[in-house]
This record gives sequence, structure tokens and C-alpha cells, in this order.
Amino acid sequence: MSCCVASVLTEDFIAVIQSARLPKEGETIHGHNFFIGFGGKGANQCVQAARLGAKTAMVAKVGNDSFGDSYIQNFKDNGIRACGCLHAGENAIVIVAGANMMLNKEELQDALAAITSAKVLVCQLEISPQMSLRALRMAQENKVTTIFNPAPAIPDLDPDFYRLSDVFCCNESEAELLTGSSVNNVEEARCASRELLRRGCGAVIITLGAQGCVVLEAPESTSKHVPTTPVSAVDTTGAGDSFIGALAYYVAHYPAMRLEEVARRAGQVAAVSVQSMGAQSSYPHKRDLGAELF
Repeated sequence: MSCCVASVLTEDFIAVIQSARLPKEGETIHGHNFFIGFGGKGANQCVQAARLGAKTAMVAKVGNDSFGDSYIQNFKDNGIRACGCLHAGENAIVIVAGANMMLNKEELQDALAAITSAKVLVCQLEISPQMSLRALRMAQENKVTTIFNPAPAIPDLDPDFYRLSDVFCCNESEAELLTGSSVNNVEEARCASRELLRRGCGAVIITLGAQGCVVLEAPESTSKHVPTTPVSAVDTTGAGDSFIGALAYYVAHYPAMRLEEVARRAGQVAAVSVQSMGAQSSYPHKRDLGAELF
């Protein structure tokens, strides 16, 4: 029997419901196998990198409640240094945008040692854009390789994000929003990658789901299509974050490796993740993967 997966994401958690099909508009159907797991793009990416063997640290803000406590424990359980994870305010405060949006420049400055001692910094837009920009500048000023994932996507992205990205990694919908051009296949992704690279990135990766990804590095003018391994996908939730977490691991551990090969290996890790349910719960450890990936 075919199975559909509906995922509901919050800042930190993800609820997954399996059903025989997706409901039609206005329709109610029965589902099965409901579960809640940890989510959040930055956290997902950090967990995947840690499970491959990277030494990781997380700079974020969590709610001052049992959910925040359990999330910090989840970082510790995955071997992630949670030195930059702060509790936000009183537990009577409700913040729809998520506690991460309360991360300020003083708190980010407190995480300077964690950032400058890293080989790679990964940033997204789950904290305020101003704080992400500040973190990227802090990293570049200290010769830390920067990977920027423009998600959740915003159309009016500050131009400095491109110039501060050693690797600018987005999916097809994010690339489409940022460039204003359709990105549905490899050729369209090639065109979009050239436009994004022109804006000042060191390199661009556009992920295309089952079609793999397109990689373009400066000063090259020809992009590379990196296909992915065909698999029977069970749940694609968090696959992009698995890719970026693996990308960060390989960039940190194999700095001389060509980005095309880094992307190929990251794609294989992400392909493993889509064969199980959930986001972080589906991410493979190093021991689960073939020796040829290391």
C-alpha cells in the first residue's frame, strides 16, 4: 500500500503523520503512526554533521520551558556542545517566531570563541538576518569557512549574504525565489547558479531532490551536475538539512576535496536519510555508512 507523509514543523519540533493518501481540500481522513521528533534547520544540520563524526557546537536560543530543556539535552545526547544555547526570558512569554529570533549581538559575541575555533560555520535564517550576517562576518574575519543556507527563504536577501558565503547552498524553490527564474530541472539550476555566483559567492550548490544537485565554483564558468543515488524514499523531511550537515562535515574534514565530490558524498548521506521516517531520527551515523564515504 502506498503511504503519504504529512509533516508539521515548528521552530524546534516536527510532528509526522502517515496516511494512505493526502486529504483533499476540506476532507478529514484517518492517519496512523503519528510521532513527534526534534527539528529546526540549524539543529538538523548540526546533528547530521555530529553523527558523521564532526566536533560541533550550536549557537541558538531555546524557550525557557520543558521543550527547551529537552532540546538542549538532545544536543548533548548527539555529542553537540550546547555552549551557545541560551534560554529566552520568562516561561510566560509566547513568541510565535521562536526563541531564536531573540538572539542578540551581545549573546552572539559571547559565542565568538566557539565560532573562531571552528573550521566551518553554517548559518540559516532561523535567527534574525542581522545576526546571521554578523556571525558570517565574524567567521570570515577569522578565516573560518562559511556555508550559508538561505532558509526559510526571503525575497529581499541582503547582498552581503552572497559576499560572505564561501558556499551558498539552497534548494530549487529558494533559488527560484532569489533569482526570479524558474528552477525545476538541471539546466534551469545551472542558469540560477550562474546568477547567484555573480552576486559574490565563492561557490553555489543548488539541490534538486531526486535530481541531485548542481555545483558551481568561482572562477569556473561551467557548473557540474551531481546526480544522486536512486532510492525508495519513505519520508523526505529534513533531507536538505542532512545534505548540508554532511556538506559541513566533509568541508571541515577534507578541505582539499573538490566541492563536486563533497556534494556527491553529502547527497549519498541525504539519500540514506529519506529511507526512514522523521528528520533527525532518520539521520545516519558514520557507522551506518560505507567506508568509501570516508
